[in-house]
Amino acid sequence: CLDQEGKLREFGSQWKTDDCNDCFSSRGGIQCCSSYATPAGYDNEKCESIFNKETCSYKVVEKDNHSKECPVHSWVG
Repeated sequence: CLDQEGKLREFGSQWKTDDCNDCFSSRGGIQCCSSYATPAGYDNEKCESIFNKETCSYKVVEKDNHSKECPVHSWVG
């Protein structure tokens, strides 16, 4: 199979894309899904979520002070 970037992938192979998706190749094609959870339940007025592509994860911090993390009550993944 050829992946989205045109790289040849063997059937049964697994890999992580540059945009943090986990992919699997089979005779039926290639399937990919996100490898991270997205924060959903936090104070949007006071806080913001920041995505780190190196760790494939979100951090929720205060907009005025990024050194202070905000509590997150739910995640979507």
